Amino acid sequence: MSIETGLRGDGDAVGGASTSTRRPGVATAAPSTASAAGIALPRGEAALWDGLSRALLLGLLILAALTFLSYGISTDEEVQHIYGKKLLSYYLSGFQDRSAFHFKDLAYYGGLFDLVTAVIVPFSPFEEYETRHLLCALVGVLGIAGTWRYTRLLAGPRAGFIAAALLSLSGVYYGAMFNNTKDVPFAAGMVWTLYFATRILKQMPRPSRSAVLKFGLVLGLTLAIRVGAVLAGFYLAVAMAMHFALVTQQEGRRWALVDARRAFLSLWPAVPVAYVIMAVFWPWVVQRPFRNPLEALRVVSHFPIDIQTLFMGELVHSNTPPALYLPVYLAVKLPEAVVIGVGVAVVMAAVWLARGGWRRTGAFTVVRYTPLVLAGFLPILLFVLMRPSVYNGIRHFLFLAPPMVVMAAIAADRLWSLCQRGGRALGQTFAAAMTVVGVVYAWQLGAMHPNQYVYYNQFVGGVRGADGKFELDYWGNSLHEALQELVEYVERENDGHAPPRQYTLTVCGNTLAVRFELPPWLRLVNGIEPDWRKADFFLAFTQVKRCPSLLDGHPILEIAADDVPLSIVKDRRPPRADIPTE
Repeated sequence: MSIETGLRGDGDAVGGASTSTRRPGVATAAPSTASAAGIALPRGEAALWDGLSRALLLGLLILAALTFLSYGISTDEEVQHIYGKKLLSYYLSGFQDRSAFHFKDLAYYGGLFDLVTAVIVPFSPFEEYETRHLLCALVGVLGIAGTWRYTRLLAGPRAGFIAAALLSLSGVYYGAMFNNTKDVPFAAGMVWTLYFATRILKQMPRPSRSAVLKFGLVLGLTLAIRVGAVLAGFYLAVAMAMHFALVTQQEGRRWALVDARRAFLSLWPAVPVAYVIMAVFWPWVVQRPFRNPLEALRVVSHFPIDIQTLFMGELVHSNTPPALYLPVYLAVKLPEAVVIGVGVAVVMAAVWLARGGWRRTGAFTVVRYTPLVLAGFLPILLFVLMRPSVYNGIRHFLFLAPPMVVMAAIAADRLWSLCQRGGRALGQTFAAAMTVVGVVYAWQLGAMHPNQYVYYNQFVGGVRGADGKFELDYWGNSLHEALQELVEYVERENDGHAPPRQYTLTVCGNTLAVRFELPPWLRLVNGIEPDWRKADFFLAFTQVKRCPSLLDGHPILEIAADDVPLSIVKDRRPPRADIPTE
C-alpha cells in the first residue's frame, strides 16, 4: 500500500487517475486536477495547447530540413566523425581494431552520435557532414519535445507549450542544434531522463515497468554521450530519499522500509539496461567495467587543457576560470524571458514554501520538483565550488538550458493563471505580451540565421554589447556562409560562370568549415604552403582578434550578427587590368 503522493496521476493528462491507494489513518491531499504550478485547464483548452505543441514540433522539423545545409562544420566535428568510424571499425573487425580507444581524448566520451552517424552516412543522400547536421537537428528537436513533455508532466499542457516555444526561441540552443553534435544530444538526453525520473516519482513506491525501462534506456543513451549523465541518477536518488523520509515521518519506519523494498525491486532493471546500452555505444568502458567510467568522470571533470577564453572583456585561462564564469554566461546567453522566469519561479517557490503550501497540497509535490531544481542549480553550484575547465561560454553546460526553460515556463503559466483570475482583459493582456516577446525572439533569430548560436540577450546589450566582452563565433560557423558568398561574388564577375583561372584562398580560422565546400577553381593554401601569403582571397573570422589583420587586401564581404562582423573576406588580387587570363 502506498500513500497518495500526487495531485495528478501517472499520465501526462491533467486529472489522470492515480495508481496509488491510501493507507488507513493517513492524511493525504485531496484529489484535484490542479497542477502545482497553476489552475487546471478545461479539456478542450488542454487539447488545444497539445495541438499547438505538436504543430510547433512539426514546424521545427520542416524548418530543420529546409535549413540544415546553411550551417558550417564545427571545429570538433572532424575528430568526432573519425571517432565514429573507428568505433564502427571496432565492431566490423570483430573487436580487433581498438584504435578508437587511443584516438586523442575521445575515449573519455561516449560515441553514440558518432557511431550512429558512421552507420548512416553510407546510405545517406547527403555528404557526411551534411548528414551529421541533419541528424543533430533532429536530435535537437527531440530535446525540445522532451522539454515539452517534461513541463507538461509537471504543470500541464499550456506550460508545456510555453517551454517548447521558449527553448525553440533560445539562440544558444536552436543555433547549436545543427552542428554541436556533442552538447545538443547530451542536453536532449538529460531532459528525457528528467521526464522519466519524474514519471517514476509519480508512481512511487511501485513504478511501472515501462517507466523504469524507459528511464534505463534513456540514461544509457545519455551516458553513451557523456559520463556526466550520472547526475540524472543522482537527481532521482535524492528525490527518492526525500520520498522515503516523508513516508517515515507520516507513516513510520516500517512502511518506509516496505516502500523502499518495493521501489528497489521495481527499479533495479534500469541499471543493467543503462549499462548495456552505454557499453554498446561506448565499448571503451567494457575494457575495465568499473574503473573506466570513473576514470572518464575524473578526466572530463578537470579536463587537462589550458586555453584562453573571453569573459567580461578579459582573457582568462580555461583551467582556472572565475567562479562567476558560468552564472554570468547563463545570465547573458539565455533569453531575457528565461532568466527572468527562473527568478520568478524561485521567488514563487520560496513564497509557496514559506506559506506552508506543501502542507496544503502535499509534501510529495516537493519531491516531484526536486530533480528539476537539482538539474537547474546543482551543476552551477558544483562549477562555482570546483571550477572545472571551461571555455566557449556555456557550450559544455548547454544541458542546463532545458531545465531553466522548464522553470521559466512554469512561472509564466502560473503568472498567466493569476492574471486570468484578475479578469479576462488582464489575462488577454498577459497572453498578448508573451506573444510579442515570442515574435521579437523569432525575428531576432531569423535575422541572425545561420549564426543564431552567437545570440546574447539585452542584459548585455545583445551581440553588439557582447562584442569584445564575451565569446561569439567560436565554432567559425560564419566562415561557411562567407565562402558561399565569395563563390557567388567571383561567379558574378564572370556572368554567373566559373572564372577562367584558378584562384587561391587563405583562411584564418576553422578551415574545416570551408574545406569541403571549395569549387574546382578555388584552392585552399594555408600555413605550411609557401605561397599562402600570396593568396588571391583572404577569409578570416573575428573570434581571434589578430585574424582580420593578418593579411591586407580590399574588404569585399562581411558576415555579421546584430551589425557585429563575424567573418570578413578580402580581395587580394591585383587590379583587374593586371589579372592574367591563364
